[in-house]
Amino acid sequence: MLNRMILPLLTVVLYLSSCVPPPSGGATGKPSGPLGDYGSLLFMGMIILVFWLFFIRPQAKKQKEQKKFIDEMGKGDKIVTIAGIHGTINKVNEDGTIQLEVSPGSYLKIERSAISMDWTAALNKPTPEKK
Repeated sequence: MLNRMILPLLTVVLYLSSCVPPPSGGATGKPSGPLGDYGSLLFMGMIILVFWLFFIRPQAKKQKEQKKFIDEMGKGDKIVTIAGIHGTINKVNEDGTIQLEVSPGSYLKIERSAISMDWTAALNKPTPEKK
């Protein structure tokens, strides 16, 4: 997963480093801005960092949680699929599928990746007792 993220970022950084303007050719020889000629490069680097922190990292974390959730599923667990089908796991097959009992005696064969983590957690959440 990390290798898939590093290659695009490295490509962007290398491209941006080739876009740095040459030093100003004026008689003063002073940089063109407060950060010099590398100000725009630094700004783009900060944008990439913010993009990674707010978009890529949380998505990778959520994918890891989803994989852990699916791997921990076992017989007898009540689940909801991404299509909204409610049922109980009857059998976990070795080929990445699950035999789901949707009503007594009625079974569906679904992919493990079709389980909705959010909806299943909401289904299995304990109900608060009313007084």
